[in-house]
Amino acid sequence: MLCCSYIWQALKVQFSYFLVSSFWVRCAHFAIYDGHGGRLAAEYAQKHLHTNVLSAGLPRELLDVKTAKKAILDGFRKTDESVLQESAAGGWQDGATAVCVWILGKTVFVANVGDAKAVVARSSPAEGLKNGSDEACHLKAIVLTREHKAIYAQERARIQKAGGNVSSNGRLQGRLEVSRAFGDRHFKKVGVVATPDIHSFDLTEREHFIILGCDGLWGVIGPSDAVAFVQKLLKEGLPVSTISRRLVKEAVRERRCKDNCTVIIIMFRHK
Repeated sequence: MLCCSYIWQALKVQFSYFLVSSFWVRCAHFAIYDGHGGRLAAEYAQKHLHTNVLSAGLPRELLDVKTAKKAILDGFRKTDESVLQESAAGGWQDGATAVCVWILGKTVFVANVGDAKAVVARSSPAEGLKNGSDEACHLKAIVLTREHKAIYAQERARIQKAGGNVSSNGRLQGRLEVSRAFGDRHFKKVGVVATPDIHSFDLTEREHFIILGCDGLWGVIGPSDAVAFVQKLLKEGLPVSTISRRLVKEAVRERRCKDNCTVIIIMFRHK
């Protein structure tokens, strides 16, 4: 069983059920969309990405990880194409980064564009569920996503090949920090794409929770600190809804985050 908690900024949590090989499979979708230049690209992706991924065949391909990843890739592509059409028709230029999680049965898929991150709290193989308690284990923070910024060598090379340039301030054309995003219509011709990195793994008793956060969170709190913070409050018996709020408060009030800060915590309850 899984449960989720979040502080609202631009996010999506959705549950669906699909008939696969004569049994029903629960599909849980969690996502954070972090807009820049405006809110329209983030809101459009929030409304349409999940549907586009499902339409591309994600549930039907549950048992085929390679094809499921292709469905996610196609869903991102279709969403970005639609965002560009909408922005051209409406005369806006907004962009949005995204970090998304789909949980299909016991398989987890993580996809991202931009600088939002997903971090899983995982115990060692020897510990598993130590003494039957999620909170008793030593949990390691594993980053499941890769940041897409113009300053990084791989992204810089792709941008330069497309005819763009990365200025001395590390930004694309001196303006945009991220190199992958939905929208950003005027930057598409100089290397901005919405092609996600996609990672998958099977859930075991070693996975305890996943933290999704936009760059505002991770700019002031490292993955290990965030996992330790959540685990400490779990030991105190606080509900996940309170813990997510406390994590945002820690980032904004105590660590002086100046950006918007959004968090989703996905807890796994192992029987």
